[in-house]
Amino acid sequence: MILAFHKPFGVLSRFTADVGACRTLAEFAFPESVYPIGRLDADSEGFLLLSDEAKWNQLLLSPRHHVCKTYHVLVERVPSVEALAELSKGVLLDGRKTLPAQAKILEPQPEVPPRDPPVRVRKTVKDIWIELQIHEGKNRQVRRMTAAVGHPTLRLIRVAIGGLGIGGLAPGEWRVLEPAELRLLR
Repeated sequence: MILAFHKPFGVLSRFTADVGACRTLAEFAFPESVYPIGRLDADSEGFLLLSDEAKWNQLLLSPRHHVCKTYHVLVERVPSVEALAELSKGVLLDGRKTLPAQAKILEPQPEVPPRDPPVRVRKTVKDIWIELQIHEGKNRQVRRMTAAVGHPTLRLIRVAIGGLGIGGLAPGEWRVLEPAELRLLR
């Protein structure tokens, strides 16, 4: 069984909490024995898969399988063509270059429901949504990549894994994937 979940902002991608920590997956009434495949940080939102089958971890998380993860990223300031090209070629993080990615400004800009708490807004600095597709998942990779090219991430939403998107799931909603959808993940 594999589940699609729209992880809300402020929720950890695990079932147990540390003292004083954020909300966890335990509050969403998932079937017993499922666990998250990969993770999204508490301050990231969007598409998270959960399963009770260990095979999905290796299939979806290993860079050698080239499973694309697509993010909509609200960044500070409008990236130049050069900054987007740098993201696409890969950037140096901790002495290692990330795998090539795809980066573009989203046109039209997506309509995204407000977040609680809201993203900070500065009157003199324009924020813009970009799409970033990566094939690996290092710790806070998308945030670190955009910062490395001079455009800090203000909001991060994963919208797809492989050929499967978040669809109409509202934050906090989940559903069991259909067999046809599982083929999109492969």
